[in-house]
Amino acid sequence: MRIAVFATLLLAALIYAARKGGGPERVMVGIALIILLWDRLLVLLGAVTYQRVDVGYLAQDLFGAAATLVLALFAKRFWPLLAAVLHTLPLLAHFARAVDIAVNPVVYLTMQVAASWLIPPLLIAATWRHQQRLRRTGSYPSWRRWSRSSPQPTPNGSQQAY
Repeated sequence: MRIAVFATLLLAALIYAARKGGGPERVMVGIALIILLWDRLLVLLGAVTYQRVDVGYLAQDLFGAAATLVLALFAKRFWPLLAAVLHTLPLLAHFARAVDIAVNPVVYLTMQVAASWLIPPLLIAATWRHQQRLRRTGSYPSWRRWSRSSPQPTPNGSQQAY
């Protein structure tokens, strides 16, 4: 039952973000879909184990942490930082399992998946906030500019180079 509840919540968040989100929210949808497909592939291949460090899920969690960290670096939003932290937490489960093989498999599983329950509500809230900002201010930048030489708008609307 809990898997069906999570899948429904995740599906709702992904559809909402894909339809109403800005660039960063849609990138997160892509990241989540890759992770979801990766998970299904691991299950279909029977490669899931909680008796030792699960290399398939370790690789998946490394991808999730790296992808959301890159998103957090480039998105002009706060929520991707939270998503990066939530995707990094499962790495602690793999580390704990590698250090102490006696960790109960149920504890290892719980440590891997518990933080993922916070991703759908975070994505829903992020998309809702994006919609609120659009209504209030109109268009606004989704991505950070890293170049200091690119023109920046001034209060009077003209372009100013740094």
